[in-house]
Amino acid sequence: MAQNATIYKVELSVSDMDRHYYETHKLTVARHPSETEERLMVRIIAFALNAHENLEMTKGISTDDEPDIWQKSLSGELDVWVALGLPSEKVMRQSCSKAGKVVVYPYGGRTAEMWWDKIKTSTTRFANLHVIGLSEKDTGALAALASRAMKLQVNIQDGDVMVSVGDSIVNITPLMWKSAA
Repeated sequence: MAQNATIYKVELSVSDMDRHYYETHKLTVARHPSETEERLMVRIIAFALNAHENLEMTKGISTDDEPDIWQKSLSGELDVWVALGLPSEKVMRQSCSKAGKVVVYPYGGRTAEMWWDKIKTSTTRFANLHVIGLSEKDTGALAALASRAMKLQVNIQDGDVMVSVGDSIVNITPLMWKSAA
């Protein structure tokens, strides 16, 4: 019998001093049975880093033709495509042709670094692609914060990210592996 998704209720307060964005989002996030808490928390942090009133979580891991997070314009065009993990060059090429801005958040330590070393030269032609690495230490610390009902405060300043849940604080330093041309 197939397992059901686990539902997480998240109150996400974003204070992004870099983009001057200050808002609280109430999210209901479904964690797919094959998704780890680490990936779930990376998804939430990716949402915070790209926060916008039109940003939405998608079906993500359970579909092949959707990113984990997207932002559509009022007329339905894809403005922002956010993907997690280690997508193939083909998936990134397709994503870059569908959206105005594509952001990929690879994580997984040495595996992610080897993926990037292998794929980075083939991504230079994608002018709308951003690749932002997250260290294994940072994502592991994020996973420890996960609970079914969370109030997360995310502060972003000078590219550094501070995530707090209650008395627990995790500092993250996203690494810009590729920025849009």
